[in-house]
Amino acid sequence: MKFSTPNFPYIAKWLIICTIVGILAGASSALFLYTLNWATNFRDSNLWLIFLLPIGGLLIGLLYYYYGKEAVKGNNLILEEYEHPQNAIPLKMAPLVYIGTILTHFFGGSAGREGTAVQMSTAIADQFTKVFQLTTEERKIILIIGISGGFASVFGTPLTGAVFAIELLYFSRISWKSIIPSLLTAYIAFYTVAIFQIPHTHYPHPEIPAITLKLLPWILLVGILSGLSARLFSTGAHFFSAKAKAVIKYPPLRPFFGGLIFAAAIYFSGAYQYVGLGIPTIVTSFTVIQGGEVFILKILATTFILGTGFKGGEVTPLFFIGATLGSALSLFIPLPIALLAAMGFVAVFSGATHTPLACTIMGMELFGIESGIFVGIACFTAYFFSGYLGIYRSQVVKGPKHLVYHLIQHRNLKNL
Repeated sequence: MKFSTPNFPYIAKWLIICTIVGILAGASSALFLYTLNWATNFRDSNLWLIFLLPIGGLLIGLLYYYYGKEAVKGNNLILEEYEHPQNAIPLKMAPLVYIGTILTHFFGGSAGREGTAVQMSTAIADQFTKVFQLTTEERKIILIIGISGGFASVFGTPLTGAVFAIELLYFSRISWKSIIPSLLTAYIAFYTVAIFQIPHTHYPHPEIPAITLKLLPWILLVGILSGLSARLFSTGAHFFSAKAKAVIKYPPLRPFFGGLIFAAAIYFSGAYQYVGLGIPTIVTSFTVIQGGEVFILKILATTFILGTGFKGGEVTPLFFIGATLGSALSLFIPLPIALLAAMGFVAVFSGATHTPLACTIMGMELFGIESGIFVGIACFTAYFFSGYLGIYRSQVVKGPKHLVYHLIQHRNLKNL
């Protein structure tokens, strides 16, 4: 009887790759978070900067139009390269999205940060494909660890980052050989940020009641409304993007006019809570009941800004939308306000990205393992009720939801 021995050169190669990518992903996220904190604090002390948002938008538009046509797809380019490998992710994607996101937040655009960290780390990671002469299948692992390193380091959730990368790219058929490299890179990136002493936002751990059958319908309702909110967000983002392209043919002018409209709306309404990340509002939602209009206005603000060409992620705005939605639901749902905010926080994210498992894990990492059953039910319910369209147009949706919505689409076509 023959026993196979471990392929030590192969293991050593991936240990080296994961270590390098993890350190670089963590270092780039640390620099990004430090700069983003500075830009946010400076803007909050100088609210007049909102009037310069059109100029910031024009600079972003010109930067991408003349220097970043290959990188303008952002996360969608990463997803496309995973499904149909053709060209390396351009390294210049990293500085372009970094500059674009800082400009967006500095002048008051409503956007997130995960897209920036993921694009930076993945662009850096993919450069090692040639260095280590990786095969097409091995390159898929590189893209996965790039995503996991960026996500884990920017949010301080290493386990979520590892699972998110795998689930995002191929929900129905998880590549098991990617799990260990994804986990290793995520934790290295996470601890690299810790070395730089860059703080992450900490959220309160909610009071967790005993789960009963009487509470189940309420939990499902939170999941359903979160899924519908995610669906509205995804639809809005694609709608504004399509309209901006149809109305304004010269790409650099799209964020210019988008910034002009957004700045005017913020100035005349005084709704400064919708600029930037909105973390203060997210944190407040765990203790103070939010109005039912707050999450709707954040959907409108973020989808408009990103749809007209500004840069940044969608995830933190999705946290804002979910937390304020959950907080508002505490008016009539008999669950603690902090738990409802936590459930909405991750459930809307789950619906918009088709990643219910990663979002359930995130809920437990951020709000305590005791919240697992509540956030898990909400995340998987939101996943099914958010529809087929997500925030990433190029994402290939597999798994059970694919079958449900494929049948619906097929039935609708037959009825035409």
